[in-house]
Amino acid sequence: MTDPHAPESRWSDLERPPLNERALRRGLIRPGGLWNSLDVVAATGSTNSDLAARARAGADGTPGAPEGTVLIAEEQTAGRGRLDRRWSAPARSGLFFSVLLRPGPGVPVHRYGWLPLLTGVAVATGLARAAGVDTALKWPNDLLVTVDGEERKAGGILAERAGDDAVVVGVGINVSLHAAELPVPAAGSLALANAVSLDRDTLLRGVLRSLERWYGEWREADGDPVVSRLQEAYAAGCATLGRTVRAVLPGDRELVGEAVAVDGDGRLVVATEDGARHPVGAGDIVHLRPVV
Repeated sequence: MTDPHAPESRWSDLERPPLNERALRRGLIRPGGLWNSLDVVAATGSTNSDLAARARAGADGTPGAPEGTVLIAEEQTAGRGRLDRRWSAPARSGLFFSVLLRPGPGVPVHRYGWLPLLTGVAVATGLARAAGVDTALKWPNDLLVTVDGEERKAGGILAERAGDDAVVVGVGINVSLHAAELPVPAAGSLALANAVSLDRDTLLRGVLRSLERWYGEWREADGDPVVSRLQEAYAAGCATLGRTVRAVLPGDRELVGEAVAVDGDGRLVVATEDGARHPVGAGDIVHLRPVV
C-alpha cells in the first residue's frame, strides 16, 4: 500500500521519466565533435543564466566554460522567452536546455544574429526526424506545430551574448503537455501534435545532432547565410513568410503588411500597402491571415 505521506519519487510520474544523463553523454560527446560537456540538473531558474555565468572568465583569470557546453534542466522555475516573457512547464514535461557557442574570429559579430534562426532550423529538422512532427518557424524564434488544424506554439529559442566572444542559446520545447496543462490556449506540444515519439532522450539527441551539423556548416562558411544555405532553409520552413503580419516595434510603433522575405541579416522584410519594404530586426510579430 502506498504511503500518502511518503516523499514524491522522481519516478512517481511514469509518463515522464527523467533524462538519462549518462546515455546522453555517450551518444553526443565524441572526439572532434562540438559537444564536450553535458549536465542535467533537476531544477534551476534559467539554464541560459546559469550557462552565461559559466561562460565568463573568473576574476582570477580562470577561463570560462568552453564551446560545446550543454546544460539541461528537468524543470525551469524562471525560464525566459523573448521580451522577458516567462516560460514555465511541469517537471520533465519538455526539453529545457542551453548550449554555449563561441563562433570564433572567422565569423563576424554582425552575423551572430543568425544563431537563433539557425537553431530554429536545426530544432525543426531534428524534431521532424526524431518525432515525426512537422514543425514550422514563426519569425524569429517560435516553434509551431499543428493541433486540430490550428497553429500552436510548442517551443521557443532565446540567444544571448555572454561576453565578447560567446553566445548562449536556450531552447524550450513542450513535449508531453496535455491540453489542461497548457499555459495559454495558443500553446501546443508534441503530444498534442501526435508525435510518433515522446522519448525525451531520443528527441534531445536528434535536436543536438542537428544543431551540431547546421552550426558546423554555418561556421565553416564564416557565418555566411547564403553559402551555408541557412537563409534558404530558414525561408523554406518559415510560416511567417507570405502572411499578413502586424509587427509591434520598439517605442510602441506598429507596422502592418505582408512578410515577404528574410534578408541577409536575418531581418524580416515587411511590405506595406504603399509599396515600401521595411526590414524588422526586433519586435513582436502577430500572424493576421490564417493559412488556408
